[in-house]
Amino acid sequence: MDKASATAVSPVPTSKKASARVALVDIKESARNVLSECFRQFGIETTVFGADAAERLKKEKFEACVVKLGPTAQAVMESARTSPSNSRLVLYGLGGTAQEALSYSKYGINAVFQEPLERPAVLKMVRATQMLVLHELRRYVRIPVITEVSVVTNDNRRFTATSVEISSGGISAHSAQDISPGQPIEVSFALLTLPRIWVRGNVSWRNVSAKTFGVRFDNQDERRLKVKEWIDAYLEG
Repeated sequence: MDKASATAVSPVPTSKKASARVALVDIKESARNVLSECFRQFGIETTVFGADAAERLKKEKFEACVVKLGPTAQAVMESARTSPSNSRLVLYGLGGTAQEALSYSKYGINAVFQEPLERPAVLKMVRATQMLVLHELRRYVRIPVITEVSVVTNDNRRFTATSVEISSGGISAHSAQDISPGQPIEVSFALLTLPRIWVRGNVSWRNVSAKTFGVRFDNQDERRLKVKEWIDAYLEG
């Protein structure tokens, strides 16, 4: 067992009282059981939704929602994001790849559970995002979100990546493109209510095996302040 798996399956203290609720939409029973068990370990309660999911999300308050990516997902996401009480909930997709999830990026999908569900992977994802669900946030919070990121290198090479997390100071993304730490780049992306912006930065790290890299925004580029403003508004919501 590798270190990541060992960490994912290690015992987690179970909260006595649920302090947040997650809606499970269009999820089969076997998957619901795995999701419910993993969320419960962090004191997060799950509620199963039926065909009336879109209507209920307009009226009932939830901290997060897991929705099966497919024909009905768009209506559910639209309902959540236009609801005054749920517009900032943590939105998980179930099934598909991060690339496929980009078709829902305008709804600010935060993360995707891969199928078939495996308990260690689900627990690892819940562990990584539970602070956002519970609104117990670090001072320098990183928000998981999946959106398309356009990248231009200093030698004018252009490619597209998929975001993993974003903070006021930088962004991490997934791409198979060759890119090296220290390399100056400019990135462009849009986030829900934040129109597409460009920000200069430098590659701060690269994980070749995971095909991910991190970008630290240039402190001299005032456009990065729009990202901070968006994050502040997201957390306040």
